[in-house]
Amino acid sequence: MQHYETAPEDRIPFHQKLIYGLGAFVNNLLAAAIGGMVIVLNLGLGMNPALVGLVSALPRLTDAITDPLMGYISDNTRSRWGRRRPYIFVGAIAAGVIFALLWQLPADKSETFYFWYFLAGSLIFYLAYTMFATPWVALGYELTPDYHERTRLMGVQNFIGQIPYMIAPWFLWIMQSEGLFDDMVAGAAGLSIIIAAVVISIGVLPAIFLRERFKDIAATDAAEKAVVVAGAGNAILRNIVDFFRGFAITLRSKPFLKLCAATFLVFNGFMMVASFQFYVIIYYVFDGDTVRGSEFAGYAGTLQSIATFCVIVFVAWLGTKIGKRRAFFVTTGVSMIGYALKWFAYNPDLPWLVLLPAPLIAFGLGGLFTLMPSMIADVVDADELETHERREGMYGSIFWWVVKLGMAAALAAGGFLLNATGFDVALAGNQGDSTIVMLRLFDAFLPFLASAIAIWSIASFSITEEKAYEIRQELESRRGTADAPASAPA
Repeated sequence: MQHYETAPEDRIPFHQKLIYGLGAFVNNLLAAAIGGMVIVLNLGLGMNPALVGLVSALPRLTDAITDPLMGYISDNTRSRWGRRRPYIFVGAIAAGVIFALLWQLPADKSETFYFWYFLAGSLIFYLAYTMFATPWVALGYELTPDYHERTRLMGVQNFIGQIPYMIAPWFLWIMQSEGLFDDMVAGAAGLSIIIAAVVISIGVLPAIFLRERFKDIAATDAAEKAVVVAGAGNAILRNIVDFFRGFAITLRSKPFLKLCAATFLVFNGFMMVASFQFYVIIYYVFDGDTVRGSEFAGYAGTLQSIATFCVIVFVAWLGTKIGKRRAFFVTTGVSMIGYALKWFAYNPDLPWLVLLPAPLIAFGLGGLFTLMPSMIADVVDADELETHERREGMYGSIFWWVVKLGMAAALAAGGFLLNATGFDVALAGNQGDSTIVMLRLFDAFLPFLASAIAIWSIASFSITEEKAYEIRQELESRRGTADAPASAPA
């Protein structure tokens, strides 16, 4: 296998990688905040938990439409500022302002009022959120044309993007702090303003300081594409036809579908049984002692979070040495060892062994969201070679919609799986033997099996390092550009 070194002109300055990574911080901060703060509707306002779940889930269903639509709009925007940057700038401001307004909940209203207030506000918020997030994702695919530099970029953004998930668990404590707020509802109102200020001040930075490498190429491609769809009638009809045409082309890309399938399996295999770890530790390792079980589960979760940061750095390096596909095999394989190790390490006689699988499991998601975005950027190049169009926005939006859809399905399926084990909270530490065995089997081997199928899926992924550089050479030769890759086999 040939190994290529990144040419100096293809490298992204580290400060620009950091700025792009700050977009991941904003993206994940908004997701973690609205997910962690929604508990206020139940604990602070007394809303029925079923309604809280419903008002949280319904707005996300609109992502099936708004995500690809925003991707299409971004791909086809022609402005002096580019295809992505105007939306990132406006979207960051709009998302921050609307998020803050969403939590200024009026007092002494009915449950029905709060439901419809929060539902309507959430729908508007997620539109603004999509306006920021979808073009920001697409921008990352075009910051460099180099196979390896894309992996380094995605490593930086994934590293920075993990930080909000370390902060978010403290939000409930902040909202209930008597020294800061009168009550939890007032705490949510105050905290949301702080989060909004952070979102706006940081979220606009990628729009201000980053540049779009392919906006002129996309403009040339758009002129050619206009001829293809011109026979469709008026402008609105042409856009509708072109949207569904681009959507269909994206879903016909076999390499892209393999990436979606692998991500769905690894991520949602983990999410489906994420809560089972707590049940196994509490009801098997500690025989129903919720205090000690929760303590050790917390230790394991913290260790896994810390390990994820280290894994991301390692994977970004590994991917540039052995290629992205092989790096995926390594990281996913290590996580499978971690999952299987749960069967032996979750031991009532040696409770500290529950920490052993945690750093190994971190390789799964740490590697996944470093490698997959980098591989999608390579797919976008292959798509341009075939179709003469650049569709970063469409590819990014569909990929992340699949992730979100799968997460919702996985969380729902996890509840049914828990019921299937026969678990009964009223029995406390007296769960049946078969229930404990089923909990342990699901916890260890469902994500193990899902990860194994994901490796099988990526084994036939066709865009290797050598193939990616061949595609780039063909593209730049066809464009007539002088910056055919100076990167050469080492």
